[in-house]
Amino acid sequence: MLYVFALILSLAFIVLGIVRWKIHPFFVLFIAAIGYGFITGMGVPDILNAINEGFGGLMGKIGLIIFFGVVIGTVLEKSGGAMVIAEKMIHVIGEKSIHLAMLLTGYLMSIPVFADSAFIMMNSLNKALSQRAKKSYAGTSVALGLGLFATHVMVPPTPGPIAAAGILKADLGNVILWGIIVSSIALVPSYFFATKIASKTKIPIFLENVKEKGYRPKLWISLLSILVPIFLIVLKSVFDYPDAHLTSSVLYPPISFLGTPVIALLLGVALSLMLPRKLDERVYSATGWFGEALKSAAPIILITGAGGVFGKMLQSSGIAELITENFSDLSIGLFLPFLLAACLKTTQGSSTVALITTASIIAPIMPALGLDSSFMATMTVLAIGAGSLVVSHANDSFFWVFTQLTGMDVKQGNKTLTLGTLVLGVSAILVIFAITVVIG
Repeated sequence: MLYVFALILSLAFIVLGIVRWKIHPFFVLFIAAIGYGFITGMGVPDILNAINEGFGGLMGKIGLIIFFGVVIGTVLEKSGGAMVIAEKMIHVIGEKSIHLAMLLTGYLMSIPVFADSAFIMMNSLNKALSQRAKKSYAGTSVALGLGLFATHVMVPPTPGPIAAAGILKADLGNVILWGIIVSSIALVPSYFFATKIASKTKIPIFLENVKEKGYRPKLWISLLSILVPIFLIVLKSVFDYPDAHLTSSVLYPPISFLGTPVIALLLGVALSLMLPRKLDERVYSATGWFGEALKSAAPIILITGAGGVFGKMLQSSGIAELITENFSDLSIGLFLPFLLAACLKTTQGSSTVALITTASIIAPIMPALGLDSSFMATMTVLAIGAGSLVVSHANDSFFWVFTQLTGMDVKQGNKTLTLGTLVLGVSAILVIFAITVVIG
């Protein structure tokens, strides 16, 4: 019972520290990990070893991956490449299908660009098109928001799922492939929610008479930095798949190198340098776009590292063996990480923190839950991602970005975005469960 008490106390401290006391999540997770170690009777050398191995080991695997992913998103946003992709998506799908256009545009843009930033970028275009097409602005805004959320929590190289995959030792290529499949299917009921339910909320549209001017990169250049890394990572996973028998191929060494996530994303960074009109210190200096990317990535990297410390502390304490002995016959499987992530998301607001914390807790007990195979590790990452959607409300920064930019009050935000994230999250876990029943 001491281990269970220590874990519950640690989780309570994490929630209170972030929500009530407004402490930075890195320090909350770090202190919770050390506190858990002392409460469970771990010795000082073991605690220090868990700190060093938990932080250093995880950062060695995914720290650069997170940073490179943020750099790509920052360059896409600053250069106008993200807006070029968005406008092309809308042109292809058609303004009459504005809900679908917003849903798919958000889905694509949130892979490289943070969801909050992407919504801010897209809001004026969404507003203008909603008025032109005479569609409910609330409905199209929810479609955009749910599209952004879907890839934000389930499709790398978004930082949250990258961190969860690293903690759970899931193959990143498989997470990308299955993440696209799961999130795409889960968006189907979300689309109908946006068009049939959220659209009933009426809010006025106030357009600013601003004409965008300036340089815009070409579409194919804008897409390269996103699609090439994803293609290489997935291709490496295909070549590594045991039943494919491709490891003896002459192509395997170069594909294995280029498809390694850190190399694939570094190549994506190089390709993103084709986007600016002029490549100078405004882009690559410490005070330029690269510097801004580092500032954005640093908190996520630190929080991920603290999550790694927490996970290593749990592992070193022996809680995995305890749960294996007592809960091995409990057939809850993927629903435990889903529910834990949902509780953390609802109580403290951040999907990324919910992803990282849940992955850190689940990692040591995956064998007890029957989730230790390569395929189930991938599904666990996605189940945690689905849980980290449930739900966005007043303690989530995205909720306030959404309501303030659209002019909704809190009640309207709860009826549209909050309920929409519940639909998306529950749909995603049901899709994941169905896939594991058929394949697993």
